[in-house]
Amino acid sequence: MQRRLFLAAGGALAGFGLWRVRSHAANLDPLADFALTGQLTQGGWARGKAPLDTARLLFGGREVRLAPDRTFFIAFDRDAPPRAELVAELNDGGASKGQFAIAPRSWQIERIPIGPRPGSAPSEEFARRREAELAQIKAARLRDNAVDGWRQTFIYPVFGRISGRFGSQRIYNGTPGAYHSGMDIATGTSGTPFVAPADGVVILAADSAFTLEGRLLMIDHGMGLNSAFLHCSSHAVKTGDRVHQGQFIGRIGATGRATGPHLHWSIKWREARLDPLLFVGNMPG
Repeated sequence: MQRRLFLAAGGALAGFGLWRVRSHAANLDPLADFALTGQLTQGGWARGKAPLDTARLLFGGREVRLAPDRTFFIAFDRDAPPRAELVAELNDGGASKGQFAIAPRSWQIERIPIGPRPGSAPSEEFARRREAELAQIKAARLRDNAVDGWRQTFIYPVFGRISGRFGSQRIYNGTPGAYHSGMDIATGTSGTPFVAPADGVVILAADSAFTLEGRLLMIDHGMGLNSAFLHCSSHAVKTGDRVHQGQFIGRIGATGRATGPHLHWSIKWREARLDPLLFVGNMPG
């Protein structure tokens, strides 16, 4: 038997709230509901709970890991399409399906009436070094740790002025540049301490500065969700350490490609780049 599910509210809302996805059948089966909480919008995320008899859960055609209590985490890239689907394959051979909307967002776009600034081709030394750095980052994100930071309400790693917003982008004479993949927080000086936004395991604490990211620190929050902190002046933790929300983990700097001291905080789930602001809300004060 196949049960098709839909959002009882009729669509997604930007902001925190509860959406229950129910069967079209006259007698609704509460065990077939997906209860989603979070931010159903581009760059956003959601937690939910699979039906009791779920054998496998799919999101966008790819399997999603289930915790022992059947809860799960999913997220939506900055350029996610307007609709998404969850499918719970059931132990009896049937399936429950839920479709929901992903709200679009307006991004800070700056249109430049000239082409991108020309630059020289990267040297062989830079290309070799960059390839090794990217390999380290990729290997770090493949590490899978049994941690529950993904269940927590995230906190700001540091308070300061938001000097760069997620998703902002320049378009040079019609040619899009890369969009900003995280949130920049400036405190006005190097050496400002910052803390872990949620529990996790350190999956990369670069001993030396990467060419672009500088002193890079990465934390796995579980379920494929991870944070990266760029341009650090120093780290207070090392690869493999378990960290707890609010724990001091490093100091802000201007290492790598940075015009001044700030903390670039980015969050990813699988390949999706996410907006940290949708995890923590507006900066206090």
